[in-house]
Order: sequence, then structure tokens, then C-alpha cells
Amino acid sequence: MSGTEQHAFERGLRVGLTGGIGSGKSTVARTFAQLGALVVDSDAIQRLVVAPGSDGLRAIVEEFGEAMLTADGELNRPAMAELVFADETARRRLEGITHPLIAQETARQMGKAASGQVVVHDIPLLVELGYADKYDLVVIVDAPQEVRLERLVADRGMTKEAALSRIRSQATTEQRRAVADVWIDNTGTPEELREQASEVWTTHVEPSVHH
Repeated sequence: MSGTEQHAFERGLRVGLTGGIGSGKSTVARTFAQLGALVVDSDAIQRLVVAPGSDGLRAIVEEFGEAMLTADGELNRPAMAELVFADETARRRLEGITHPLIAQETARQMGKAASGQVVVHDIPLLVELGYADKYDLVVIVDAPQEVRLERLVADRGMTKEAALSRIRSQATTEQRRAVADVWIDNTGTPEELREQASEVWTTHVEPSVHH
């Protein structure tokens, strides 16, 4: 066992899990959790650091004004999105507030892993942020664009135009393939996807844990 492998074994395997919107990534994350992994959900952390009463939300209001709050004291996401979409400087100012908080909370949650426990980081923008090298194993969940479109319209109530816009704003299949250690093609049923995830755990995760 190399020094790197020894370190990975002692701290537990780090798995980066990603996939485009509507790919079925969340189902794979739940399956890994049921098999014993600690799953750290990037989307949940992003919501947490700007929750009502949080330091993150207070900093956003100080930086951008009360217009960033709803009547209920929550982050006005449409207003925030409209502002940063149109203004690159505003986007960087926002990221200057949220990114350190996200990194801190991510590290805190990962630190809760038991000795040797597999940690799965469920992170939609793994490829876009260039984070592939941070993990021992990168698992990509994918499905053809037309399949993902159907799911987003049927399951999430999105318009076809909105769904297509979200898909096109994310990494391409080719960009994901370039960093994938494991590729899960989710064109079947949810049960088939869970079976694929279990197989990945058995063939790629467990051997590394028990190396």
C-alpha cells in the first residue's frame, strides 16, 4: 500500500459524486448512504449557510441591501439570482461571502465521519469547479438529455425551456467523462439505478476500503 493509499484508508475513502440536473444523482447518494457512507450534500449546505439568522444571510444583506430578503426574512433567491446573473462583480462579491462558509461547513460535516468511513460528497458542480482531484474516486451519474428533460418537466414541474437552460448551463457529457472514474448510465428505472449504485459500491468502493 502506498503512502497515499494508507492515508485514504485511515481517513476513509473520499468519493466525489456528481451528475447533471435530472440525472438521478440523488438516488445514488441515498443508496450509498444506506450502504454505510456519510453523504455530504452540497446543495443542502448552500441552503444552510444562507438560512434565516445565519451569518451568511446577514453578510448578504449588509453587502446587497434589504431587497435580498423576503417578507419572511429568507433569502430572496429570484432577486439575488437576477442581480448576479447580470453583474459579474456582484456574483464575485456573493461568492466571496458564501464560498468560505460552504467550505467551512463541508469540512465540518466531513469531519463527522467515523474512522475509515466512506465519505460521499454529493456536489452538482464538481466538474465545473475543477474539484475532481480532491477525491479518491469520482462517480458520474448521467442520462441522455431528452430523458433528463422529461424527468425535469414531469417530476419537478419545470418548463421545457427552463429545464433546457439549466442543462446547458452545466458541464457537458464530454467534460464529465474526462474526469470520471466510474460512469453510471441512468436510462432505466429507479430500481435499476439503485442496483447499479450497489454494484459500484461493491466493485469500486468496498475494495478500496478493505485494501
